[in-house]
Amino acid sequence: MVYLSRLISDSHLDKEKEVHGSEAFSTSVYGSRWDIEPIPKYSLPDNEMPAKIAYKLIRDDLQLDGNPVLNLAAFLTTYMEEEAEKLMAENISKNFIDYEEYPMTVELQTRCVNIIANLFNAPKNDDAIGVSTVGSSEAMMLAVLAMKRLWKKRREAEGKPTDKPNIVMSASVQVCWEKAARYFEIEEKFVYLSEGKYILDPEKAVELVDENTIGVAVILGSTYTGHYEDVKAVNDLLLAKNKKTGWDVPIHVDAASGGFVAPFVNPDLIWDFRLELVRSINVSGHKYGLCYPGIGWALWKSKKYLPDELVFNINYLGSNQASFTLNFSKNASDVISQYYVLIRLGRQGFTSIMENLMGIADYLASRLEATKKFEILSDRNGNGVPLVAFRLKAKDIHYDEFDVAHRIREHQWIVPSYTMAPNIQHIKVLRVVVREDFSRERCDLFVADLMHTIDYLDKVDKETLHIKRNAGRNWKALKSISLMTFNSQSHKTNGVC
Repeated sequence: MVYLSRLISDSHLDKEKEVHGSEAFSTSVYGSRWDIEPIPKYSLPDNEMPAKIAYKLIRDDLQLDGNPVLNLAAFLTTYMEEEAEKLMAENISKNFIDYEEYPMTVELQTRCVNIIANLFNAPKNDDAIGVSTVGSSEAMMLAVLAMKRLWKKRREAEGKPTDKPNIVMSASVQVCWEKAARYFEIEEKFVYLSEGKYILDPEKAVELVDENTIGVAVILGSTYTGHYEDVKAVNDLLLAKNKKTGWDVPIHVDAASGGFVAPFVNPDLIWDFRLELVRSINVSGHKYGLCYPGIGWALWKSKKYLPDELVFNINYLGSNQASFTLNFSKNASDVISQYYVLIRLGRQGFTSIMENLMGIADYLASRLEATKKFEILSDRNGNGVPLVAFRLKAKDIHYDEFDVAHRIREHQWIVPSYTMAPNIQHIKVLRVVVREDFSRERCDLFVADLMHTIDYLDKVDKETLHIKRNAGRNWKALKSISLMTFNSQSHKTNGVC
């Protein structure tokens, strides 16, 4: 049998184009009509576009972002093993909150809570409790809610007013603490810092405590300089004050940055549930918990420190389940990734990684100090999280830390520059967060580029620098022209996190 093929006429092709559109005949993304038309931005387009076109157009836009590996501003994890990424991809469609449908995922959360609670020395004979969150900020806010409710119940039982709760904390807290205080209508009592002392003073903190104090927040790893605040000193002083006054003011430890560092690098540091007044701790899984963004943990020493009325029991997902979160639905893959990291690394793996990170941070601090151009503000030898906070030594130069941060962007490095907390806002700081993928080789490359930047700024005249500053401000204004702005009532500059 012979098969005959017919020639397709122009009129037939024209009819096909009318039915399917001309894009059906384009095999190239950049040969299609979407390449020369504006991409939909502010309203839903009337028609579909092929998946490969949508993917390529969005990917092209995203390639204008900075490189996460060269972003030395963020604590957030930028590297995970292929096996972890595979697990996350395989479970990305699971809604963690649906306990009935995904019981094994909930079991993995229980395992994570147990592992982390034990890492933080939760009492073996007590019923410690914990929950996963979308980040350490949510975890901290849940802890603040619990402290406020317990304080209110005590006050009501004593027949005393409950309209003026306050919380004591360092002025160098991350912005989430200000959010919690403002959202939950709690007065902020700040311990202000002084030059050379960039962390909370325990004596000043306990002096601020009164009968309306719901708790004292202590930071294990300041976002400004990486320092650990002295949790034990606060605990000892507060115990004495509680005993004298009859109050029961607790401590919450914000271990967002340091919770997965201190136990492995500085295991003799006493900051956790071993201290009597430490009732709750938050920690970030997506910082030094070595997971991608989207996971945090809130833990309480005992169930009695989490009031029952804050926990909601629901059954409309198919079974009775308890819920204590600020949101509801969330991706299950983040919890799964945390469990992978915990059992994959174990104590040995975490210790090796954290010691390496601290070694690189100390090496970077030494390299910067050796240039005689910088003063190091952060601590070393495992007495803080692995970062280097530094400022320019010279006072009679025509450029500052903000100029350094702006210029080094031309080498693709993203280094934050910011002013310190209230009372020491005249101090300008640069900060490098040392993460897993910041190797010694990459550290050397960074130092070389930083010194090229300093050489350039030393040579450029003041007028040229002024022009560049104005150009930078105009570019930032242009980029933010479509953003809604508000008059901020924040009392301070917040450290980049």
